[in-house]
Amino acid sequence: MDDGFSLWDVLVSMLWFGLLMTWIWMIIAILSDIFRDRDLSGASKALWAAFIVLIPWLGALCYIFARGDSMNQRSHQAALDNQARMREYVGAVPASNVAEELRGLTELRDSGVLTPAEYDAAKAKVLA
Repeated sequence: MDDGFSLWDVLVSMLWFGLLMTWIWMIIAILSDIFRDRDLSGASKALWAAFIVLIPWLGALCYIFARGDSMNQRSHQAALDNQARMREYVGAVPASNVAEELRGLTELRDSGVLTPAEYDAAKAKVLA
């Protein structure tokens, strides 16, 4: 009698593990959507959360059927907001070109605006 796992047992175990991870991800997504929704009152949020925690399968299915479209809209809007914030951040951060900064420091040193000690300090800061 073979007490080890066969290939079929390993595949079935992997399938169940994948389903479990998908289920956990879905519950987290639903709970985060409940608390992200600005249209729901606090009592509604508490009732939906209790429903999903106490009766997970039925609660998740009811939430998806009742609020799936608005869940998708909130997720899409959040992605657009994140993209806009990222574009704003990237536009606000100046592109740094070390060679241009060193060239500018050299010109300031050569024109006498910076002393050699100040130039060395600024150069070390640019290169750091």
